Amino acid sequence: MSNVIETTGVVVGAGPDQPNPVHMKGFGAGDSSTLLISLATAAVLISTWWVVAKLGLVPRLFLPTPQEVVTQIGAVYRDGYAGASLGEHVSASLFRIGTAAAIAIAAGIPIGLLMGLNRWAKGIFDTPIEFYWPLPPLAYLPLMIIWLGIGETSKVTLLVLAMFAPICLSAQAGVRSLPIERVNAARSLGARPWQLLVSIVLPSALPEILTGIRIALGVGWGTLVAAELIASNRGIGYMIMSASQFLATDVVFVGIGIIAACAFAFSAAVRLLEATLVPWKGKS
Repeated sequence: MSNVIETTGVVVGAGPDQPNPVHMKGFGAGDSSTLLISLATAAVLISTWWVVAKLGLVPRLFLPTPQEVVTQIGAVYRDGYAGASLGEHVSASLFRIGTAAAIAIAAGIPIGLLMGLNRWAKGIFDTPIEFYWPLPPLAYLPLMIIWLGIGETSKVTLLVLAMFAPICLSAQAGVRSLPIERVNAARSLGARPWQLLVSIVLPSALPEILTGIRIALGVGWGTLVAAELIASNRGIGYMIMSASQFLATDVVFVGIGIIAACAFAFSAAVRLLEATLVPWKGKS
């Protein structure tokens, strides 16, 4: 005999034989926010840094306290460093990384898509990319200086080369991961080649492309600092190098913090773009 519950004129059976919904257990990190965990981790790291520096476990010359670094940020902001203001150093680095990223994205995505779609393009571009991609950028930095001089052109070219390969290869991987059933379905509906490219290939490859851009930006920031160590009088890397020569460790920490903040901002922008353009990623 089943129980009957009457609520506002609606009779609902709540019998013992009624199936209960089963909630499947998730797998992996899931979509839950990790903000509190990240903030707690940052607090622990800063506290550990403060304790180690305050107790003198590491000489203050090599490890300043967080307070000293914060004080130095204000001093560099007011007075500048190494013959330039903080804004000039940051703007010089942002100009180089921004220009190089725009060029690498504009060239890397079309070439990567073409490599994934055409075997002739893959055969032509794959060899030079695979040849120079494993090389550290510092290995061909002297060549850039010899060929292009010590101005901005050599630095931007070096950054473009460092960022081009991951973007191009990620675009190619995105095309190769495209299910052929999706292409055949579009063809059966009369899609033309350019419609396939715009409506099927590019959206399907977009998650891989955005991941490649994030990787390229990380590589670009590391390469930028190395490029600014040589033949430069502006930039965050130059400021760090100049401070290290005078053992101004607090200024070195300031430069590292600025680079980390800029790189985090770039990565967050790509994540936001990813959430907007490919909200289905990881949910299939």
